[in-house]
Amino acid sequence: MIFNNLISRVILLTVMLLSTGIGIFALFHIKREQGHLVEATRQSVELLLQTVEKSIFTSMSIGNSDDVQSILEQVGRNHHLIGLRIFHPDGTILKSSHPAEIGLQANSKDLSLFVNNSPGGVFQIGDETVLGMVKPIETNERCFVCHAGGKRVVGVLSLNYSLREMMTQIDETSRFFFISTIIVVFLLSAGISMLLIRFVKRPIQKMSDKMALVEAGDLTVRMRAKYSDEIGTWMNSFNAMVINLEKAKKEIEHYHYQQMARADRLASVGEMATGLAHEIKNPLAGISAAINVIADDFGEDDPRKEIVREVLGQIKRLDKTVNDLLYFGRPGLPEFSLVNINELIKTTLFFSAQHPESKNIHRIKELTKDLPPVCIDEKQVQQVLFNLFLNALQAMPDGGTLQIETDQTWHNDMQFVRVKIIDSGIGIPEAELEKIFVPFHTTKTQGTGLGLPICRQLLAQNDGTITVASQVGVGTTVTIELPVTAVGTQSRTSEEIE
Repeated sequence: MIFNNLISRVILLTVMLLSTGIGIFALFHIKREQGHLVEATRQSVELLLQTVEKSIFTSMSIGNSDDVQSILEQVGRNHHLIGLRIFHPDGTILKSSHPAEIGLQANSKDLSLFVNNSPGGVFQIGDETVLGMVKPIETNERCFVCHAGGKRVVGVLSLNYSLREMMTQIDETSRFFFISTIIVVFLLSAGISMLLIRFVKRPIQKMSDKMALVEAGDLTVRMRAKYSDEIGTWMNSFNAMVINLEKAKKEIEHYHYQQMARADRLASVGEMATGLAHEIKNPLAGISAAINVIADDFGEDDPRKEIVREVLGQIKRLDKTVNDLLYFGRPGLPEFSLVNINELIKTTLFFSAQHPESKNIHRIKELTKDLPPVCIDEKQVQQVLFNLFLNALQAMPDGGTLQIETDQTWHNDMQFVRVKIIDSGIGIPEAELEKIFVPFHTTKTQGTGLGLPICRQLLAQNDGTITVASQVGVGTTVTIELPVTAVGTQSRTSEEIE
């Protein structure tokens, strides 16, 4: 469509504005010219009327009333005059440039001008536009000889002047302005269109083509600005943007290759760790069983009994590390079911409360009622929650507050149940916060550094997410979000505090 084109809309709007502006100016000028012509004609007719009046008054003063008719007929020969007459105040024509009118009633327009005490006006007589003027004839002292009764109106001098030539001139002026308007609008529109196409449309089209190449992945394209105008500025900005994109692409590729190499190394380490874990797990089980048999031969008061317990504890720790390695390397497939997340949190929180590090911990639960069920693997998510609860407890060695909140949220028209685990522990430094999900990275004296990576891996298998926010000396907030299978209702409860 033509109206979908910016340049076409600008040109159309320009034509409309030019046509409207020039049209209004031409109309104003024509009206003004018409007013001037009418005024000039009125003054000429008024002068003619005064001349006729003086001639008539001179003839009447010396008693030559017959000369009045001759004067009217002689002046009425002017082709611009439609009629020149004298009529009685009651409308009866007394004298006229057309003798056939004598005795008839005067034109209603002329009579109306006299009755309304108006000197003149423009009106139609048939298909002729005329300027009509009337002038009352009053007696004075020299007229008292023939006209007794004092000063009074004895007749009305009426003149009808044809405006045909003036209207013809106005029509010619109107046609001239109309044609001139069309020509001026056409020339201006053509000029503006050429300028817009040359300096706006073509550069924009060129930019659009270059952008399409960039979108297709070619970051070597550049544009050369011919002029230092807004379009030139856009082109220079486009070049700068493409240069920055090219630099960013190279940096991303370099970083990607580093990550690929690192991932390859991690994969190799993972395969090796899984193999080692399998090789270590069976001997550990044998060692543990052998030590238990040996421990049975020691009495409870035997000091070697404590050494055996310490060895068994270390074997148990090694076994957990081996299990974490195996699980991280080959996690099990999830078995989905509909789960009430609030009930799962309560159950998991009960188990974590039995842990020795849960002493001096104040637990607060803000669980939203009527949360919709989530489609998850209950055991895997419970493992995630238990691990996060233990991490929170370990972050508060001197006691503190553990707060668990649940509610709903939406992302891209999808509903999720959100769980927040908030502790008032020592917090995580910003530099360490970026590495908490890196496998085998840990700041603890004991641990494999696989807890949080396994949590994220399990949540990913359940279409969930995990984020961590922390501030040193204030505490840490872990947020997990799990997808909802059906829309439920939500009503926030008051705090449930243990």
